[in-house]
Amino acid sequence: MDIVAQLRALIGDNAVLDATQLADRSAGIWRQDHLRALALARPASTEEVAAVLRCCQQHQHSVVTQGGLTGLVHGADAAAAEVILSTERLRAIESIDPQQRCATVQAGVTLQALQEAVEDHDLMFPLDLGARGSATLGGNAATNAGGNRVIRYGMMRDMVLGLEVVLADGSVLSNMNRLIKNNAGYDLKQLFIGSEGTLGVITRLVLRLREAPRSHDMALVGVESFDQVAALLKHVDRGLGGRLSAFEAMWQDFYRLVSSPPAQGRPPLPQDYPYYVLLESQGAEPQGDRQQFEQVLESALVEGLIADAALANSQADCAAFWALRDDVAQVFNGGTPLIYDISLPIAEMENYVAGLTGALAASVPGHRLWVWGHLGDGNLHLAVQLPANQAESLRPAVERAVYTPLAEFRGSVSAEHGIGLEKRPWLPVSRTPEELRAMHCLKQALDPQGVLNPGKILEPGPA
Repeated sequence: MDIVAQLRALIGDNAVLDATQLADRSAGIWRQDHLRALALARPASTEEVAAVLRCCQQHQHSVVTQGGLTGLVHGADAAAAEVILSTERLRAIESIDPQQRCATVQAGVTLQALQEAVEDHDLMFPLDLGARGSATLGGNAATNAGGNRVIRYGMMRDMVLGLEVVLADGSVLSNMNRLIKNNAGYDLKQLFIGSEGTLGVITRLVLRLREAPRSHDMALVGVESFDQVAALLKHVDRGLGGRLSAFEAMWQDFYRLVSSPPAQGRPPLPQDYPYYVLLESQGAEPQGDRQQFEQVLESALVEGLIADAALANSQADCAAFWALRDDVAQVFNGGTPLIYDISLPIAEMENYVAGLTGALAASVPGHRLWVWGHLGDGNLHLAVQLPANQAESLRPAVERAVYTPLAEFRGSVSAEHGIGLEKRPWLPVSRTPEELRAMHCLKQALDPQGVLNPGKILEPGPA
């Protein structure tokens, strides 16, 4: 009996697709290719996930777990001889506990679905990112997603209280902890958060919720220098007394891109400032918080930290500001973009971008560069657009220009998108040989046959 027939016998005929049924399934966001695999299994419970993994390990078939396919580093790519395990049928929000302020969900629940569900309880799940409608919570945990509000609420790992994970041999590690404080031995869930499906398959999560904010103030400001951008971050964070929830920076070229046709957005401020910052504050007293927000901006203007400002006066204004920042799809107009996310100290950002601009000018003909990102937590996004017929041939030169300087600047090749296949060769820029050996030891201990998402993050075999 082949693997497709065996999997169908375990979880149902309609729950397993064979290779011929994958031709119309996209391989992921912003991609033109389609899925390929020996089979695609769609288990509907932790027990069915365990059955799939036991079967695949018994017959030595590698398994690649897929969620919403919104990743950008080829971390969920499967080969023709591998089995895809999709979480698309694990879509239950099992419970929302307003008193404990936590939610129990299956891994295939989308981020937006949880955000909307908890609103009915006057709560919020603070993780937020542009792909909220497609990205799944299991994938958010597996990649340790960051997004727009890390400066206040932290990364995904700061929002996970408990996990249920199926290991490579089909055994279930269930730690559905609901406590904020639980210091009883090793915190095993942290092994799987950010592991990109290489150590186990996340099937259920307990997530920490927060009280919904009563006030929501936003502004878009124009800034004349990067030193002023850095000083503005300290100024508003101190002035708002901990209510700063987002500090998003856009370099001039990116702002022009997303506020000019064919983009739908229009510029709330003139397009001639070198930098633009999107500020968001969330609090509990609408009238008082608004007044303080305006006072902080006025003092920043007096101190010369900002040159101009546009304040949001409605939720529609807030949505329009965020739409500018989130309209990353514009980098696809006119060529093929290579998109990167890096992390480095704020003090090093200006020199890094200047060096990158020079390196690309010297080695990558015909490119365009856009820079934006979650500057408040040290995360920059880069898009290097290339002529469509030259993207792959120029990719090595672009990657050298993007990643090599990060060692000098004490930065990271990945701020929030993970490693996958794309960044695996560059992982030593950010991790020491000792760290890489420890990672290999963990992989060997939890997945000795190497069946879970092989080749992602780490080179196959011992370090």
